[in-house]
Amino acid sequence: MPERLLVTVVGNPGHRRITGFAAAAAAAGLPAPRLVAWRDVLSGAPLAFPPGPVRIDSPGEDPAVHALLGGTHADPHRVEGGSTRHAAFVAALGRIEAVAAASPGAWLANDPADIAVMFDKRRAHPLLESHDVPVPRALSGPAAPVRSYAELRQRMADARAPRVFVKPPHGSSASGVVALETHGTRVQATTSVELTRGADGVALFNSLRIRKYRDETEVAALVDALGADAGPGGLHVEAWLPKLTLDGHATDLRVLVVAGRATHVVARSSRSPMTNLHLGNARGDVPAVRAAVGEDAWARAMATCVRAAGCFPRTLHVGVDLLFAVDRRRHAVGEVNAFGDLLPGVLHRGRDTWGEQVHALVGGWRPYGSTGPAARDEDRVPCPT
Repeated sequence: MPERLLVTVVGNPGHRRITGFAAAAAAAGLPAPRLVAWRDVLSGAPLAFPPGPVRIDSPGEDPAVHALLGGTHADPHRVEGGSTRHAAFVAALGRIEAVAAASPGAWLANDPADIAVMFDKRRAHPLLESHDVPVPRALSGPAAPVRSYAELRQRMADARAPRVFVKPPHGSSASGVVALETHGTRVQATTSVELTRGADGVALFNSLRIRKYRDETEVAALVDALGADAGPGGLHVEAWLPKLTLDGHATDLRVLVVAGRATHVVARSSRSPMTNLHLGNARGDVPAVRAAVGEDAWARAMATCVRAAGCFPRTLHVGVDLLFAVDRRRHAVGEVNAFGDLLPGVLHRGRDTWGEQVHALVGGWRPYGSTGPAARDEDRVPCPT
């Protein structure tokens, strides 16, 4: 019964993600969710979870949490430190998993292993591709890491790919992403990274302003710094798949899949290759995108999003970044997001993204492979074969 379902949320106190989920729980007649702060998880404070689902939310946008994750790379404005933060984050996820296993009746509504893969583009991309989810062609991989500008240019030449996206393996919100175009001796790198030079060498800062670098020396310094920070596994590099353009704006979609169903959709529109809304881009017109590609292409794309989310069968919700190609027929999944549900004002059957998750939990959703009377087969989504 709803009144007996107590949800525990791991998150940052006061963040709108937490208040939004709490409001959805209250609207469904549930008790206020129990909050476990990321600061307590990371600092080693004693933890225990009550019986019921444990929902892991984003650790972002809290300076104290960023410092605990970042160690010596704790400046929240710096791009560098992604591998350090990822290692600390994965260790913290492991602690949450262990505490849940030791707490009678507690169970995880999003799986730490799933989250870890979604936060590693070098692992997520081949997983999706191996299960017939269309993705842009990768130019990097375990047998061919890209750790420098020289290696990148050689890989682009070998693949005959003059335009690529270069991505830090663990970045989010376009941090460190570079859209690189080459033509003969000319290069252009479009990115939100601000490159500075000082006594300590090159430093990379996140910015809300898109920049274009055309000096190859600067572009090389940028890619070399990103590659050094990525570690031995290198950067994730994929061929540039030009996006659907509407009214002169590149347009893609964030599709939220909850309990195996594509529910909430936001179109993102930009004059630059980066469509992330926090960079000042605008929400696009979802019905216009749907009309432009047609019902058959739209249905196939939504099925792809569900299939992509199905690769993470022990996780209640997955945000899928989907782009239609300029021919309006093909589509591909650019990213999968463990915390891709921050879509304020978007409703599905009258429910916002948090209300949709509460609805699924109240209705008996459990992770694929779990047992018990509350688990429903139709809400379990196995990785497609």
